[in-house]
Parts: sequence; structure tokens; C-alpha cells
Amino acid sequence: MSQPSLSSAGAARPPLLHLLIAITLVTLAIALWYLTRYTLQDEADVQWHPPGEMSCDLHSAPCTVPLGQDVSLRLTIAAEGPIRALERLPLEVHLSGIQADSVRVDFVGRDMDMGLHRFPLEAVGSGVFRGEGQVAICTEAVMPWRAKVVVDTPQGRLGSWFDFEVTRR
Repeated sequence: MSQPSLSSAGAARPPLLHLLIAITLVTLAIALWYLTRYTLQDEADVQWHPPGEMSCDLHSAPCTVPLGQDVSLRLTIAAEGPIRALERLPLEVHLSGIQADSVRVDFVGRDMDMGLHRFPLEAVGSGVFRGEGQVAICTEAVMPWRAKVVVDTPQGRLGSWFDFEVTRR
């Protein structure tokens, strides 16, 4: 009675191993393509409205921006004191003059790639959307951030942004 040799048992595995490696690589390629497409095209169809020359300090008060005639957006970050990294930040967006299907707030680093920190908000009625967000910690003593607000409406996507700085403790 002969037993299978190690070389014959090992020879049966490489085709299966090669198939699994190929499937894994194809899956990773598809995932990277989807992620790149999602990241790059996600804002391509947003009609951006710059905040203008207004002076606004999200640390101490809500900031408002017009999104067109008789349409406005107000962002409130209701932190206790100044906005700090890694602390939960209550977010509220109030829309007037337009109906929205959804609202999200993205925190992005202005001068340094800090990744995308996206926070969808929940509708609570009367054009008000609420949720929580958080900015990441940075090695810089003062980190400039941008809060990008994107509103999905039946007429299309509208957005604006508000700049602020976070000082490391």
C-alpha cells in the first residue's frame, strides 16, 4: 500500500492557491475602483455656494450661508467651549426655503490630508437635521479644518463650507 508523497499532495494546492490569490486581487481592485469613484465623484454634482466674506466663528456661534434666493443653511456645532479634537460634537443644520432629503457634514483638513470624516445627520422636522461628529487629532499645535455641508434636495445637491481651527491641548 503506497501513501501519497508530499510532493504529489503539494502539487494539487498551487492551482487552488493561485485561484484564491487571483480572486482576492480582483476583489481588491474592484473595491479600490469603487472607493476612488465614490470619493472623487461624490462631490462632482454638488452646486457649491461659498461662504463669502462673512466672519463666523463656529466655536462660539452658528454660521449661516445663503444657498440661493430665499434659501439658507445654518450650521451649529454645539460644543461646550472651543471645538476640540476627539470630542463628540453635536451638529445641527437648519435649512430654510428648501426641502431636503438628507444632509451630511464632512470634516476635512485644509492644509493636511486627515482623511474624510463624514457624518450623516438625521431629519428631526421643520428643516432641521441633527447628529454628532468628531474631528481627528493632529500633531500640529493648530490644525485648520473645513466643515463641508452637503444637502440632497429634489432639485439637486447643494453645499457650502465653514473653516475653523482646532488647537491642541
